[in-house]
Amino acid sequence: MSENASVGRNVVVTGGGTGIGRAVATRFAESGDCVTIVGRRREVLRTTAEELRSERGLDVTPVVCDLADPDDVEAALARLPSRIDVLVNNAGSRELAVGAGPHGVLARWRGDFERNVLTAVLVTESVRDRFPEGGRVITVTSLAALRGGGSYGASKAALHAWNHSLAAQLGPLGVTCNVVAPGTVAGTEFFGVRLNDAELTRRAGRTLIGRVGRPADVAASVVFLASAEAGFITGEILQCNGGELLGR
Repeated sequence: MSENASVGRNVVVTGGGTGIGRAVATRFAESGDCVTIVGRRREVLRTTAEELRSERGLDVTPVVCDLADPDDVEAALARLPSRIDVLVNNAGSRELAVGAGPHGVLARWRGDFERNVLTAVLVTESVRDRFPEGGRVITVTSLAALRGGGSYGASKAALHAWNHSLAAQLGPLGVTCNVVAPGTVAGTEFFGVRLNDAELTRRAGRTLIGRVGRPADVAASVVFLASAEAGFITGEILQCNGGELLGR
């Protein structure tokens, strides 16, 4: 990708089948980019890709891969573009395993590390020789990395430290590496039934603008960091939380 290029790029979005990932993939595809969405759930990815292709004529290709499994990542490399102009590390979730004692703690912490850290690190390290000068790596984390949040927040915070190192390593090659840290975002699978009307109202009250986020809000931040205008920004954490970080 040249510094002035804005369309026709190869964009890979992990966790691209639903929620924020789908919104990100849609924005890039609408701009004329060739988008590959990656995730574990074959039917979800297939449905999303087919809907975006048939209903909107967008260039979206699904690739099924468990991004926390190195063997699966290695096998998927042949199905990813040989040149990746933009990589969006969006895949992640909360480990729901519960249990008493140290075994339960281990399952929860290990699960969150695998779901949120390894899903970004394994694929990025595996394709780093595919980034051209002017390439972009954008990793989606969470407000929990900054406000706390147990094992989930700690795993997202680990991505912040990793991104600093990645930015230093890839910067001399002309590749920028940045983080988008959303706050509460409705319209995703993350919260499930917990994000009912009462909880939405409570969380909206924590922001400075009186509403929670939407997937499109996060997608807009990601698209900006992938643009030529953001070419001098790297190693940064872009807050996308309506002021929720300040905790009013």
